[in-house]
Amino acid sequence: MKRFNDNRNVIGDFIKTYREKKHCSKMELSRKLELLGIELDRFELYKIETNKKSVKDFELIALCIVLDIDFEDLKKLIENY
Repeated sequence: MKRFNDNRNVIGDFIKTYREKKHCSKMELSRKLELLGIELDRFELYKIETNKKSVKDFELIALCIVLDIDFEDLKKLIENY
């Protein structure tokens, strides 16, 4: 598996920050994602937030939709990485 600075993704902290701002538990987030057809359990979300799991493009889109993340903010994060 490919890594960048020993991480499998660069958005884990970003996702965690938005989730916590929404006062949403990993279990709640998992349920909301499931309504969009994305199956990520709370342990997988933990692994994403700690940069230990790669994030597929459709998972990222769903996370942005559920957490109301502006794609421009995501773009800025990636540009600054």
